[in-house]
Amino acid sequence: MINVIVFLVLLIIAAVIVVKLTFAVLRWMAMNAVVGLILVGVLNYLGVTHIELNLINFLIIAVGGILGVFLLAFLSFL
Repeated sequence: MINVIVFLVLLIIAAVIVVKLTFAVLRWMAMNAVVGLILVGVLNYLGVTHIELNLINFLIIAVGGILGVFLLAFLSFL
């Protein structure tokens, strides 16, 4: 009986850690996406570059942040 209780407690602790890490990664990606989209909007508005906003570009911006925007800007010049 005690083995089951210990297992359940450890399972709950592991689930809480997984949920916290998942939300931390999602929050980081959301912040990168917002900063990147603002930067893409400014660059497109100023006419420096023309970066389309599709799913692939959005994922590059969300993961890479400012570096992802500069990568897409560099690739748009090629």
